[in-house]
Amino acid sequence: MTEQRTALVTGSAGFIGFHLCQRLLRDGFRVIGLDAMTDYYDVALKERRHQILLQSEGFTACEDRLEDQQVLHSLFEKYRPDVVVHLAAQAGVRYSIDNPRSYVQSNLIGTHELLEAGRAFPPAHMLLASTSSVYGANTQMPYSETDKADTQMSFYAATKKANEAMAHSYAHLFNLPITMFRFFTVYGPWGRPDMALYKFTRNILAGEPIDVYNHGEMSRDFTYVSDLVEAIRLLIEAAPERSKDIAQTDSLSPVAPWRAVNVGNSEPVKLMDFIAAIEKATGKTAKLNMMDMQAGDVPATWANAQLLKDLTGYQPQTSVEQGVEEFVRWYRDYYQT
Repeated sequence: MTEQRTALVTGSAGFIGFHLCQRLLRDGFRVIGLDAMTDYYDVALKERRHQILLQSEGFTACEDRLEDQQVLHSLFEKYRPDVVVHLAAQAGVRYSIDNPRSYVQSNLIGTHELLEAGRAFPPAHMLLASTSSVYGANTQMPYSETDKADTQMSFYAATKKANEAMAHSYAHLFNLPITMFRFFTVYGPWGRPDMALYKFTRNILAGEPIDVYNHGEMSRDFTYVSDLVEAIRLLIEAAPERSKDIAQTDSLSPVAPWRAVNVGNSEPVKLMDFIAAIEKATGKTAKLNMMDMQAGDVPATWANAQLLKDLTGYQPQTSVEQGVEEFVRWYRDYYQT
């Protein structure tokens, strides 16, 4: 009989963390979920996610701030996780313009505390969330992990790029196997209320206008949340190893067991087509408030996800039409609209 593995998931009451915890529990993991329950958006939504997870005997909830000294060290010492998936962060490109200090606390100090705990009690694999926003002003697409990424356009993206550099140094110095995920516009049921799909659906159903930035001239590589979770689950088993024999298409470091991996559909969707999918799913026509591009945003994202496929054999494939329909169904059920 295989010994049960323990996974520590930070941000377990968040959108992605909730779905990942559900998957790990189904796969027989013991899951320790850490979440600060911050009020960046409706805490009731986070509490409901944790309530669902707590219905499983294999889930333990810890409500605390990862940037507080000793919180993570104590969790690592007590539970000795085999796998760590770090999803907790202050999210949002636009909010980082108004409140950058919260990004320093959560994304920089919090990640440092995680790396220090991993140094003290090394897990078999640490997997840390980054973002497609690290590609910044790059215009050559699709984005590949080996592309230079030094022109971040928001402070949020800058903190995530800093996380990648911090993690690489710890991987090198302490031989910690670390995978960085670069997520591409994740969406789906239980999503964050500050995200476009959530706001668009809410306003369209209420007959209120939606803000459409850059006059609709934008595109995103949307990734359905269950596809993302599948990718994470498979990458857990693909811990990087220190090697100097690296393919030109692999982001593996020549001096550390560290790599970055894009997780996206590799199929950019125009913003107006995304809105059309919401209109179809809701049966209502959107009222459009066309606006200029917002500071810190980029006009397009597009993932080259070949490395993910090479490592796991998996490729995200849920269509936007299908994924949006699933979200709208969840939204109507949750809010009884």
